[in-house]
Amino acid sequence: MNALFRRKSFDALGQMDPANRLRATLSWPHLIALGVGAIVGTGIYTLIGVGAGLAGPGVILSIAGAVCVCAALAYAEMATMIPAAGSAYTYTYTVLGEGLAWIVGWSLILEYTVVCSAVAVGWSGHVAEFLPFVPGALLAGPGAGGIINLPSMLISFLVAGFLIVGTKESATVNVVLVILKIVALTAFVVIAGGHFQPAHFHPFMPFGFSGQGADGSKIGVMAAASIIFFAFYGFGTISTAAEETKNPGRDLTIGILGSMILCIVIYMAVAAAAIGAVPVASFAASSAPLVFILDSLHSPLAARLVAGAAVVALPTVILAFMYGQSRIFFVMARDGLLPRSLAKVSARTGTPVTMTAITALIAAAIAGFLPLGQIAALANAGTLCAFIAVAVCMMVLRIREPGRTRVFRAPVWWLVGPLGVLGCLYLFSSLPSLTIGLFFLWNGLGVVLYLLFARRSSLLARTP
Repeated sequence: MNALFRRKSFDALGQMDPANRLRATLSWPHLIALGVGAIVGTGIYTLIGVGAGLAGPGVILSIAGAVCVCAALAYAEMATMIPAAGSAYTYTYTVLGEGLAWIVGWSLILEYTVVCSAVAVGWSGHVAEFLPFVPGALLAGPGAGGIINLPSMLISFLVAGFLIVGTKESATVNVVLVILKIVALTAFVVIAGGHFQPAHFHPFMPFGFSGQGADGSKIGVMAAASIIFFAFYGFGTISTAAEETKNPGRDLTIGILGSMILCIVIYMAVAAAAIGAVPVASFAASSAPLVFILDSLHSPLAARLVAGAAVVALPTVILAFMYGQSRIFFVMARDGLLPRSLAKVSARTGTPVTMTAITALIAAAIAGFLPLGQIAALANAGTLCAFIAVAVCMMVLRIREPGRTRVFRAPVWWLVGPLGVLGCLYLFSSLPSLTIGLFFLWNGLGVVLYLLFARRSSLLARTP
């Protein structure tokens, strides 16, 4: 039982074998681009349609990001206090103990890997516009009427190869692609805004705040929020880069909060422009709703440009989350909870090559055979678990160690923390029942693995 509660020491976080240490090469512009690249992606290019189908125009409330703002404040405080790789997993290990840290890490593995897959599927939906010569059976998985989603698998491997080349090189190119993505979305808002019709916002919440469809599925604003939430949690990826940041005390705060604020503005603008231009019912089922809307407005050139920007820029989301996932895998291996042989970095590039390759293989397999909606919802469950853990860690440390140095202090922590936890719990309860069941099944498997392997192989178990 004691194994469940053993904790990492704050002082030991910076003491590790150089062969297992990640190289610090990033600054705050890289971190903001990493956050924006992760957040502004599949959620805005594809899931706005899914969310609108569940909530109607009320989807704007679903993507306000209020829960994520609370989580971002908690992340900023914890990341600057514990500038080590591992994000919520490392914070939980240091504050709450190994047992809960394993569950959070296991949930993060679910989140990051599944996000990579979901974004790859969304990217495939856009690239199909440019591949009329490819048979439809190779552009969708079995659940979507095809045999295999080949483009989604190929982009997963391509991004992984790029990450293996080097962190700074990948981050620099990511900055350029993020700028391209923002320009394309700005063009969409300008064009769609010219066709704005207030009547499209009535009724604002046709399915209410929380309801049930004829088939028993969850509908309404909160059901949409539990899916669209997928669009907002990319800022957590920034915290996985703490160990590779040159000035973590300053740069992590700027990166986490700056990307969160910028992305809320972008999402609200795009959603309002989309709904104002075209009735929700007409684009809710589209796999590429922004392109569909521009086509409906007889702007084929703009539609092709937005689709083209998605093809080029959506891989930035895969890059950000695959980067984060490989670091979570890496740190868990470094702590002995996964095989220690996997916790190696390349002497030439300073990147965890093996873990990046493993992440790509898993993500590609999921993307090739599962549909987007199921993938996105499952990723949300893992994220909500991590957000709850970070908020709890922040509150526990405020009480247990009030005098510890904090580079960034979350305002009114006694309100932000509980709101973050309660908001995440409510969003979790709004997820589809199948998703909740699969999440607990995944963590049940994780608990078995912990008891059989990780509990004994942990470095803390070997420390006298």
